[in-house]
Amino acid sequence: MKSLKILCSILLLSIFAAPKIIAQISIEDQIKIAVLAAPEEYRADATVFGYNDDGLLYKIKEGNNQFYCIADNQKDPAFQVSCYHESLELFMKRGRELRAEGKTPQEIFDIREEEAKKGSLQMPAKPATMNIYFGTDVSYNAEKGIMDGAQFRYVIYVPFETQESTGLPLKPNGQGHPWLMDAGTHKAHIMIIPKAN
Repeated sequence: MKSLKILCSILLLSIFAAPKIIAQISIEDQIKIAVLAAPEEYRADATVFGYNDDGLLYKIKEGNNQFYCIADNQKDPAFQVSCYHESLELFMKRGRELRAEGKTPQEIFDIREEEAKKGSLQMPAKPATMNIYFGTDVSYNAEKGIMDGAQFRYVIYVPFETQESTGLPLKPNGQGHPWLMDAGTHKAHIMIIPKAN
């Protein structure tokens, strides 16, 4: 199982790690681009987080609907913005707190796993989606309101679900096929990576 997770991580890194082409942009443009990951009808009122100079997330726009978006990290060579449903916010907020404390990704996983099992960290009671809009060679197309060169992938959180409870494979059968990652843990999620346009 561990070797499979490592293989999947390497696969994802190989897809997303090439340098992006995007200059430093204003907060206004960060917001405009971040919300592209949200359903169109919810973009205007979504809450948006951006990165500070220390690489930590902070709120750059207060919203008033059920969507939270994360702007692109300008220090990361790959372009990525994302948007998730409000039922994931307690989980995401805890991750932000632990990263600010200097915890490693594995420490964050272990702490949230323990807290979720104890019930002190509330996970979504129903499937909750995060949309990720990403690319390696991207540019903003103002006329179309899209990032040329970007595509979507989808993460549907289903805490503690397993292959047995969902019937999903633990690795993709092919491009666009759903599969279950981190099965049986608080972070169990269905991954879907559609074929690039």
